[in-house]
Amino acid sequence: MRSPFPNPLCIALDLDDPERARELAARLHGVAGGVKIGLELFTRGGPGVVRAIRAEGPRIFLDLKLHDIPNTVAGAVRAISDLPVHLTTLHAAGGRAMLEAAVEARNRTRPTLKLVAVTVLTSLGLAALRDLGIPQEPEERVLHLARLALEAGVDGLVCSPQEVGVLREALGPEPLLVVPGIRPEPAADDQVRTATPEEALAAGADVLVVGRPVTRTPDPRAAAAAILERLRRHHAG
Repeated sequence: MRSPFPNPLCIALDLDDPERARELAARLHGVAGGVKIGLELFTRGGPGVVRAIRAEGPRIFLDLKLHDIPNTVAGAVRAISDLPVHLTTLHAAGGRAMLEAAVEARNRTRPTLKLVAVTVLTSLGLAALRDLGIPQEPEERVLHLARLALEAGVDGLVCSPQEVGVLREALGPEPLLVVPGIRPEPAADDQVRTATPEEALAAGADVLVVGRPVTRTPDPRAAAAAILERLRRHHAG
């Protein structure tokens, strides 16, 4: 089983209040397959917010996008291994030595922890890559970094919905593919490479990360359940 979650839906708790995040996680337990704790919430609440949210039941995706020298990232992975976390992220752009150091640290501390590499952030389109001095097309850049990360031993990748099908076709069935930028309906926000849940799952995604379309509704549990029902109907059809 590639995914550490019981179903594909992972809700991003992109909040700045640890107590609100804990309450939301409790409401989502039993519906969402997991919840994502990102940099803002972790900076506010630290390891305590991870433990508090896990105590409410949901499995945890800790999305810190580690990117530093190999020794520092290895140390961070060892620290994360002490937390009740099922999945965490690294930047593939950190390079082979950094990725291999992270994998080795994970293997020595908690082999069940899934490591996935971020290729190109979903907020970056072609113009942004050019600003960074990267001549490749987004899809080409994603595939290059994906192969580097998998060769280093990570379990999978974070990619936009627009690249998930290309990666699944190029890399086969084994890598865990985590896909943010999931929007049940078209929306204009800071993620420019998006897709519907049905499109991403059909393309080969294992974990669908959904944030605002669930967390900013009056009834987040009902919103998450509605997405799951859409996925079930799509699969059945």
